[in-house]
Amino acid sequence: MKALGIILAGGSNDRLGTLTTPRAMAAMPVGGCYRSLDFTLSNMSNSGINKVAVITQYNPRSLQDHLSSAKWWDLGRKQGGLYVYSPYLSDNNSMWYQGTADSMYKNIAYLLRSNEPYAVIGSGDGIYKMDYNELIAYHERTKADLTLVYRKHDGDVSDYGVPEFNEDGRLVDFEEKPLDPQTDNISMGIYVLHRTMLIKLLENTAAEGRYDCVKDVIIRHRRKLNIIGYRYDGYWRVINSVKAYYDINMDFLDRNLRDLFTMQYPYIESKPKDEPPAKFNQDAKVSNSIMGSGCIINGDVNNSVLFRKVFTGESSQIRNSVVMEGSFIGNNCVVEHAILDKEVVLSDGQSVIGKPDEPVIIPKNSVI
Repeated sequence: MKALGIILAGGSNDRLGTLTTPRAMAAMPVGGCYRSLDFTLSNMSNSGINKVAVITQYNPRSLQDHLSSAKWWDLGRKQGGLYVYSPYLSDNNSMWYQGTADSMYKNIAYLLRSNEPYAVIGSGDGIYKMDYNELIAYHERTKADLTLVYRKHDGDVSDYGVPEFNEDGRLVDFEEKPLDPQTDNISMGIYVLHRTMLIKLLENTAAEGRYDCVKDVIIRHRRKLNIIGYRYDGYWRVINSVKAYYDINMDFLDRNLRDLFTMQYPYIESKPKDEPPAKFNQDAKVSNSIMGSGCIINGDVNNSVLFRKVFTGESSQIRNSVVMEGSFIGNNCVVEHAILDKEVVLSDGQSVIGKPDEPVIIPKNSVI
């Protein structure tokens, strides 16, 4: 293959509240059966990239458990395969990765010991489907030093990196979360560049005491390097807030979107759990919902995403909600516009009701 892969999966986000207390953003459950990392990881494998490094940092245990076997993404190989890098901590060195560029620099041996000409860099919190072969071909055709993937965004762009290009598609400016955005472009956090150039940029950045890929590499070198934009128009969402996470799961209730990931080859893969199929008892009523394996449903479920091994009691009502693995909902409960984290227990007669634009979160292992 022409490229190796790097997935930056170490970020934390306070805007996700208690959802990221027990897990990294890249390990967030999505669509009833996925983790958010599965999308970028599958995209790389499906594009023929058979050597991929996942760089973790915050709360990596859940993510490392998910990646314990690489065969599900066809990365269980003698040559290449899946590499998971966590920060090394000792009595003499308690410093974690200080930024995205720093995380790659501290694992630069992965790049030095490789011979693939290109590196494709992505994040672990994006939900999308992309053929990176087309991206690499575009990078070669335009003779770019670095190619940055972006898209047009209809809403508020102030939460994203905002690139600006000239008529030739070359980057002329880049603002990170600007107060007064000048365009409606947003960066998707996906880049391709030559492996040796990446090594040089990381070494120079580290020597100057700089740590961030966007601020210290892209923005700082935007006039020196030939950075070209590659526009992507397919489905893409990023988990950067509670509302975004909720909306992504609600998007999966659209059959066309589900089919894009699960029925249209190449598929987005995940680690299977081999639970029995969901069971719907006599009084269960379900409409426009996703049920994970091992669920037992007795009440009403409408416009909701339930992950595996969720139990709902008799006469319970779940509407417009996300219920994670192993949660137990008793009899005569009402759950609406809510996100129930893993292994939440609602006793009989309890109500958890949020707002459409502000879903309520019940933290992991809560008993109500």
